[in-house]
Amino acid sequence: MEEIAHKMRPFDYFSAPASLLTPAVVQLLAQIHEHKGRQQLFVEANRDELASLLDAAKIQSTGASNRIEGIFTTDKRLEELVRQKAEPRSRSEQEIAGYRDVLQTIHESYDYIPLKPEVILQLHRDLYAFIGSGEGGHYKAADNVIAEVVGGGTEIVRFRPASAFETPDAMREICDRLNAAWDENRIDRLILIPMFVLDFLCIHPFPDGNGRMSRLLSLLLFYRAGYIVGKYISFEMLIEKSKETYYETLQTSSFRWHEGQNDYAPFVEYYLGVLVKAYGEFESRIALLTDGKLSKPDRIKKIIGSHLGKISKKELMELCPDIAKITVERTLSELVKSGFIKKVGGGPATAYIKMS
Repeated sequence: MEEIAHKMRPFDYFSAPASLLTPAVVQLLAQIHEHKGRQQLFVEANRDELASLLDAAKIQSTGASNRIEGIFTTDKRLEELVRQKAEPRSRSEQEIAGYRDVLQTIHESYDYIPLKPEVILQLHRDLYAFIGSGEGGHYKAADNVIAEVVGGGTEIVRFRPASAFETPDAMREICDRLNAAWDENRIDRLILIPMFVLDFLCIHPFPDGNGRMSRLLSLLLFYRAGYIVGKYISFEMLIEKSKETYYETLQTSSFRWHEGQNDYAPFVEYYLGVLVKAYGEFESRIALLTDGKLSKPDRIKKIIGSHLGKISKKELMELCPDIAKITVERTLSELVKSGFIKKVGGGPATAYIKMS
């Protein structure tokens, strides 16, 4: 992101999107529309099977979105916190619990949550509800910067967001502009959503929590547009797994943002690509879950057989949230003994490779 700050730029969600309809974006849009066409059929026909995906995605989303920002706890504590079987013990766990609650609010009530500055402030307040110091629910009171610490501890400013003075007006403007374009429904909402998210991140309205809020708002808007795959496949975890590309496209698309001359295309393509991947994973998992001929060990074997390269036990459990850990471990042991897979690495780096 560039180190320049000027007067607040205009926000154009009416004419600017036309320039983003590149062949790559049009292809991504077509794929997502096809997936959405099948989405409701999957959801209606497989409600019982989807319950396990829904539960796993909440845990994965809460963990991944916080880890991106350097907020960690153990896998066991994460699961206990998300399932509300434990109270937060630390600052990190308080932030994780806050994310869990805002995510749940969006999952349950997205149709009734309008995109307004006061609503965004309420969601941010709830993100910090467990901290109790009044940190949440307020725009930044001082200007902030997006910086990177390089060798020797030197800090390099990558981007100067909108000033604290400009922030309330900028937030009102992007919400009003998006809602106007959304209601007119002349422009594909799949293009409007990442444009809004990029502008939100460039405004950087809060002292802390901007990244997590951007992902929560992404889900809210995707759900309101009818794309609910993020309920079952963690959108946040897919971003975490590709976070280098995420930050690269964010930096590229924010260049000259203050002048209103930035190129949204890289960020839009990235966001749509993540959504396509989420739908692909959703449909492949549904196919495995609903194949009555496959036992749980057979499903694990089929996943490994179609996977390129190494796969870990943790990844298998993410792909099979309804299969108990002991079943995964037993199946891996049997597949190693049979020669179907080979165990490589050790400790946390242990993984498995299909033998040719």
